[in-house]
Amino acid sequence: MPRIRAFRGLRYNLAQVGSLSDVIAPPYDVVDGTLQQQLYDNSPFNFIRLELTKREDEEGDENAVYDHAATLFRQWIRDGVLQHEPDPAVYVYHQIFNYLGETYTRRGFMTRVELVRFGEGNIYPHEQTHSKAKDDRLRLTRACQANMSQIYGLYPDPSNEAQNLLEEHVIGTAALEAEDNLGVTHRLWPVTDQDLISKVAALVEDKPMFVADGHHRYETACNYRDELAEQNGGSLPSDHPANFVLTMVMSMDDPGLIVLPTHRLLNGVQELDSDELRSQLGDAFDCEDVGNGPEAAHEVWKQIEELDDQGAFGLFTSKDQKWTLVMANSNTAAKMEEIAGDQSGDWRSLGVAMLHGLIIDRLLGMEGHPKPNYVHLVDEVVGGLQGNLEGDQEYQFAALVMPATVEDIRKVSLHEERMPAKSTYFYPKLLSGLVVNPLDAS
Repeated sequence: MPRIRAFRGLRYNLAQVGSLSDVIAPPYDVVDGTLQQQLYDNSPFNFIRLELTKREDEEGDENAVYDHAATLFRQWIRDGVLQHEPDPAVYVYHQIFNYLGETYTRRGFMTRVELVRFGEGNIYPHEQTHSKAKDDRLRLTRACQANMSQIYGLYPDPSNEAQNLLEEHVIGTAALEAEDNLGVTHRLWPVTDQDLISKVAALVEDKPMFVADGHHRYETACNYRDELAEQNGGSLPSDHPANFVLTMVMSMDDPGLIVLPTHRLLNGVQELDSDELRSQLGDAFDCEDVGNGPEAAHEVWKQIEELDDQGAFGLFTSKDQKWTLVMANSNTAAKMEEIAGDQSGDWRSLGVAMLHGLIIDRLLGMEGHPKPNYVHLVDEVVGGLQGNLEGDQEYQFAALVMPATVEDIRKVSLHEERMPAKSTYFYPKLLSGLVVNPLDAS
């Protein structure tokens, strides 16, 4: 990746705000109205008041929420609610969480990473971005002149050498600690040893970085930098903070790194039974009846996990309440090449590419279907099919699908391709409010 740089981050003054758990927040894009109000109620200093400010009904100015955030942000700095780190630092960041009965610790560090446009260097995206989300983040960045939350980047380091240097430095040192709304524990250690930071920077500077999460924020940071450069006669000093973006960087080989599946629940589509499903899939896939009723999803998913194959799917048809195990066969690759011949073989072999491009859109004729309900737990699939998810919708079709792996991300990104929507879900999400990256040149 390009240069990393220590910086004087803005952090909460715990003497003023009390518990860090009361003031941190999940990323803005996973916060609904109910959670937003809960976070507002947690503390008058909760970070959601900056990153996702409530819109007042009477406000007609579309910039009002961003102006409110900026006013509050500057007030908190003036009042000492947020304080600058005394010395430039990088921040070791741990997340301790449970998944399926096992405890994991995911490790990385937050730093500034020098911006390069996707396609112009060795920082690679893996998902598509949308203009509305980028416009929203750009307005907030302009108003506050800061990166309010970090992007999430992965880099190859089979021996975890860079991270281990930082771990040795913080061992035995008390961490800042917070617990989020999902029960995940987050720990943070500022590291200000400049010799150590230089060693870490040297270890990672020639490696590629793959954006795991925060694509909109990354492209927004590039747009903001370019805006400032234009206002400055076409360029910025090389050390200007806007040339960098706040990033949580993590080794792709960290033992705590897991990628969760994103299963699909579809409503507003034609009802099928398992026989009709088989008929429409034809010879493109092999099919096997594997269960009856929504609750059989658990056993179907167990079989898919044992197969550990991107070409294995569990498909539920509501007309007969049956699960079908669908597996790619020798014909599948040729069918994928017919519909996506301009994509690489690595892209065409992704489970989500086969599921949406070939199975749902082409063979089942559901192209243009309403946006699926995306869920990550098999219990949520069962609940949705039983009518027990929020909204109480009826779903005519469901799909259990393997997640893309970190290696899939690397391969597809190096082809300069982007994966279909919801190919990956990195759990847990990174917290907002642990560190803010100021972008003003003062």
